Amino acid sequence: MADSYTPVVQAFREKPGTRVTLKGWVRTRRDSKAGLSFIQLSDGSCFNTIQIVAPADLPEYESTVLKLTTGCAIAAVGTIVESQGKGQEVELQAESIELIGGVENPDTYPVPQKRHTFEYLREVAHLRPRTNTFGAVTRVRHCLSFAVHRFLHERGFYYIHTPIITASDCEGAGEMFRVSTLDPENPPRTEDGRVDFDKDFFGREAYLTVSGQLSVETYCCALSKVYTFGPTFRAENSNTSRHLAEFWMIEPEMAFCDLAGDADLAEEMLKDLCSTVLRERADDMAFFNQRIDKTIIETLEHIVNTPFVRITYT
Repeated sequence: MADSYTPVVQAFREKPGTRVTLKGWVRTRRDSKAGLSFIQLSDGSCFNTIQIVAPADLPEYESTVLKLTTGCAIAAVGTIVESQGKGQEVELQAESIELIGGVENPDTYPVPQKRHTFEYLREVAHLRPRTNTFGAVTRVRHCLSFAVHRFLHERGFYYIHTPIITASDCEGAGEMFRVSTLDPENPPRTEDGRVDFDKDFFGREAYLTVSGQLSVETYCCALSKVYTFGPTFRAENSNTSRHLAEFWMIEPEMAFCDLAGDADLAEEMLKDLCSTVLRERADDMAFFNQRIDKTIIETLEHIVNTPFVRITYT
């Protein structure tokens, strides 16, 4: 690969003396009186930033390094060395730093290096993935999604792509988002005054799916063990933390299984997902435990280590 570079997460594992190229976005730059600049670089591959030490004798020190601000994209070539400071084991001793993309007006950059409310970040959605919280959420979601597919694949399940646009109300609640190409200001009408959906794109009413279950069940009766994992949509007018207009749902189906087997699979899967995220995304979970929910790690460890209680029906 002609334009290859080393991800930050891999750079942390390199031995001192290894020469690497790092690419990412500047979080902060601090200049010392000793003629050095310290740059914190993130590329999203892990939670932590890596420190780049840029000496003043670099040819591009004044023209590039001293003008770097939060959000600038750079490429840094140098050698991994043991860090002299606290908080990190290694850092990059820079030999060259190239500006890939600058920030036009640093004073008005929407996400400077400080804590922001979620309400504010909704107003700058194009940049919020660069924040600690959204970066961590994205990596954890990826980890969990991959773990779902791995877990079910290892147990003989087939992944079924169920339709997102459907004419079926799977849950029977009637709270569905309609999909239509008709002009909402002037839709065609039938003789009795109702909207004529025969003139619509599909020739009938269509909606965003509330569940892939109805479709995946037909495959279950042919392939025995299947699942769907995708976006679902609910038009419920409930503004609570337990109601979402759009979310991703996991729906396994097994042809030859009783309630006990179903419960066993659910418990095993939940424990596997919790242990996977604790193991593979420890840095992100530590951040959540510190800033978002101080009991999150304890809660997940309890789920992993505690048998689920089964309540029988009388």
